[in-house]
Amino acid sequence: MNGEMETLADLSKHYRDSVPADLREANSFEWYLEEVYEDPKIARNAHQRVADMFDFYGTRYDEDAGVVEYLMASEDPLHDGENVFYGREVHESIHEFVNKVKSGARGLGPEKRIKLLLGPVGSGKSHFDWLSRRYFEDFTMRDEGRMYTFRWTNLCDIIRDQDPGDNVVKSPMNQDPIVLLPQEQRDIVIEGLNENLQAPYTIRNDQALDPASEFYMDRLLAHYDDDLESVLENHIEIIRLVASENKRQCVETFEPKDKKNQDETELTGDVNYSKLAVYGESDPRAFDYSGAFCNANRGIFSGEELLKLQREFLYDFLHASQEQTIKPKNNPRIDIDQVIVGRTNMPEYREKKGDEKMEAFNDRTKRIDFPYVLEYEQEAEIYRKMLRNADVPDIHVEPHTLEMSGLFGVLTRITEPDSDTITLVQKAKAYNGELDDGDDIDVRKLREEGEAKADIAEGMDGVSARFIGDEIAEAIMDSTHRGRKYLSPLSSFTHLEENLENHGSIPEENLGRYHRYLEMVREEYKERAIEDVRHALAYDIDEIRRQGEKYMDHVMAYIDDATVEDELTGRDQDPDEKFLRAVEEKLNIPEDRKEDFRQEVSNWVSRRAREGTSFDPQDNDRLRRALERKLWEDKKHNINFSALVSANELDDDERSTWVDALVEQGYSRDGAREVLEFAGAEVAKSELEA
Repeated sequence: MNGEMETLADLSKHYRDSVPADLREANSFEWYLEEVYEDPKIARNAHQRVADMFDFYGTRYDEDAGVVEYLMASEDPLHDGENVFYGREVHESIHEFVNKVKSGARGLGPEKRIKLLLGPVGSGKSHFDWLSRRYFEDFTMRDEGRMYTFRWTNLCDIIRDQDPGDNVVKSPMNQDPIVLLPQEQRDIVIEGLNENLQAPYTIRNDQALDPASEFYMDRLLAHYDDDLESVLENHIEIIRLVASENKRQCVETFEPKDKKNQDETELTGDVNYSKLAVYGESDPRAFDYSGAFCNANRGIFSGEELLKLQREFLYDFLHASQEQTIKPKNNPRIDIDQVIVGRTNMPEYREKKGDEKMEAFNDRTKRIDFPYVLEYEQEAEIYRKMLRNADVPDIHVEPHTLEMSGLFGVLTRITEPDSDTITLVQKAKAYNGELDDGDDIDVRKLREEGEAKADIAEGMDGVSARFIGDEIAEAIMDSTHRGRKYLSPLSSFTHLEENLENHGSIPEENLGRYHRYLEMVREEYKERAIEDVRHALAYDIDEIRRQGEKYMDHVMAYIDDATVEDELTGRDQDPDEKFLRAVEEKLNIPEDRKEDFRQEVSNWVSRRAREGTSFDPQDNDRLRRALERKLWEDKKHNINFSALVSANELDDDERSTWVDALVEQGYSRDGAREVLEFAGAEVAKSELEA
């Protein structure tokens, strides 16, 4: 609104537009029948509605990762991207969860299982569960996700002992109005619905009315001489049902309170003591349907830290999942319809995994591993999201800062490779997609080896993004207090190193290994910083383009067994093998692989030509890097390396030129000066030793 004041009328209109038009309406059962025949999906069960919810907000197939991404998780359209999830492994887990819900929607079995999200602390499983509940609430507000329930009216007119305060009673379990029909008549309606249904599942409903509603139905049918039409016309109103966790309606979160004093009534409901004196102890009207399973009916039940519950307390979950019923104390069984999601961390899972007495519970769960991210650039996006969602001071995040922090996190999560031909850092780069065509690395095999070597699965152990994000935040505040307007990898490394021992979730036996990983990351950053400085000191786009064109001319002549015109004499000559190898050696391409590389680059140029795109060496990452490094070799003798070691020896104009070049690469001016002193000294040392 560009800062313009919103009036109360504006705000009121925004609210009214956001809620369903029929939210406050009461309709007849006849109206409901017409609506459900028109749109059979109204009568979906919980698994079917949740499955449709994931598809409603959109999907995208990531060809590079080979996984389906659900936009509610990959883009978060409801919250402007505030809750986006990153990482191939995480989206695979979300896809696996959705597949189990969709299988349950088809009645294939998972509808009778607990979907158990298993992962280390800070892996995002709780946040994904939270996000699913928020989207379910939104989905039920829309026409595509609408659902209805009913309320009993005018009960005191017929039932003489009915409390006047209970003249109108909403369905205690928020049941679908279709359950008001006896099963034989209901099946006739459902058969007609399925003939009109366009969905991969069929509508099914064999639930019994909840005990209180069953009581009212029996009394009213007796009064009307079993005239069902009169009962439904005179005593039933159909109302819109919208999920709301705050109202404990169709969405419920259950959190264990006292581990030693757990009460099953928290799940199944209890006697309504205020009604005992009115109705008596055995009357179903004296029951309070306030248990977590009751509140979650028609929607999502979310169990936090599920495996921290006592074994006896988990028995209620067996019936809730397998039988889709609950059994309150001194009451008949009650049918339920909900997607039961549980969450647990690794220690609790390991503790319960070997418990033979947990066999029945484990058999009724579908475990979905929710690992840490294993691509360090995707991990860096998590930190960027954290910064986007916070009130960050006016500070510049230097290149490589978040990526190198992410690389450290990934190194702690992946297993050491079996082969001596690849290092742990190279494995992390391979997972990140940094593979050249000439690299002899089988990523699929690496992943299979990692899964086999890991305790449960790769990515289920290590340092969390939460810990690293906290240290980045501390580094930002420390830089602010010191009057530094930039955050560099060096300051992030310092905070990570100093606080590893202070983090309670990191086992002491891992500290030595993690410090070693930090040194690996420092070394990787040093190479990248040196590359940036080389780029700044010797980069010449026109010269790179000219050298690239020369390289391609000689490559094409080599492949075609032809000659090339000499630039100086104009005479035809054989391809300059010395020049070609000078470029290729900058990528460590051995003599026996040179033809593969030349053919690869030639094919790339040919593809671009067919697409009508002109040749530009800047567009081929491997060729560009090779040409940049060759240009560096050609120009380095003109650079004052001793001046790089001591910043005071730099000429102001010369320093300014180099700083400008680094600023073009994304550095702040102060950050550029730091990297010049850090990487420049390393470059100078290596060149002076050469």
